[in-house]
Amino acid sequence: MSTIQDHGGRAAVVLRRFSRSTSAMLLYVVAAGSVTLGVASSGSFLEGPSVRVFLQYLATPILIGLAQMVALCVGQLNLAVGALGGFTACLVGVLMADHGVPAAVAVPVGLLTATAVGLATGIVIVATQINGFIVTLATMTILLGAQYRLTGTRTVDGYSPTLRDLGTAAPLNIPLVFLTAIAVAAALAAFMYRTVAGRRLLAAGGNPLAARLSGISTDRQTVAAHTLSGLLVGVAAVTATASLPGVNRSVGGDWLLPSFAAPIIGGVALTGGSIAVLGTVLAAFVTRLIDAARAQFSLDPSWANLLIGLVVLGTVAGGRLHRNRMGTSAEPPAVLSTPGGAR
Repeated sequence: MSTIQDHGGRAAVVLRRFSRSTSAMLLYVVAAGSVTLGVASSGSFLEGPSVRVFLQYLATPILIGLAQMVALCVGQLNLAVGALGGFTACLVGVLMADHGVPAAVAVPVGLLTATAVGLATGIVIVATQINGFIVTLATMTILLGAQYRLTGTRTVDGYSPTLRDLGTAAPLNIPLVFLTAIAVAAALAAFMYRTVAGRRLLAAGGNPLAARLSGISTDRQTVAAHTLSGLLVGVAAVTATASLPGVNRSVGGDWLLPSFAAPIIGGVALTGGSIAVLGTVLAAFVTRLIDAARAQFSLDPSWANLLIGLVVLGTVAGGRLHRNRMGTSAEPPAVLSTPGGAR
């Protein structure tokens, strides 16, 4: 009996903590936004075909948000998320369409290429000690040129029918690409929270000095974070290639803002040392809902970007204000001394 009560008490504590978390707030926003769009569309938004399309194009925001989250957890920024994703998607498409490479070969080549670019980026950052912002900015520029070199002004669309079928498959109106993104999120959460390698990444980002004193190489963690980020971008590129009717130089061009929006809105600190897998996934839902609302009410696309940017800015400012208040409240009270000393 006491064991059941203990488990019930622990469950109550967990639920209480979750109800106060950023993820819980985002879950409420997702529910409210879905209902609002359902009412505005006279119920069509909640019907099977609409849900399928919504979830199909939600996979990429989730994956690129997770890729940026991994870089942020060690205090780094990855400005090359969109360029690397676009280059990888075009590489996979060109290999299949122009060179007849089977999807079973082209997809692993794309994943390995994206991972290798992430590895090289991390190595350059560590070897040169140049700020990751500058290195990933340079990487982004190089990859944009390489992407244009691959496709030019054309759209590559003659690739594997099998990959296309997988990209559009949706049993029970739940796309396989969305299930892939959720599976990747679950695997990433298990890796970060349950493995020594994941905890080392968080330790290196949270307190680099303490991590070094504990024998953790912060340089290795920086390289590992960018490598893992590259792999996740590669997965996003493959899902995008499978879902889109074709790939061209515009793929990945609008990925940068959502890649930052999802983890930051989800509760990830820019200073490193924290992750929020569930929060990032839910924040990607929110950004996708904003885009769906834009389409529903026939708004200009710039309004969606403006709103997402304002939410990101507000989240960062609110987090900074909260930390400042916590720091002020944690300061010990001043002790007034007297000429005669304390008695």
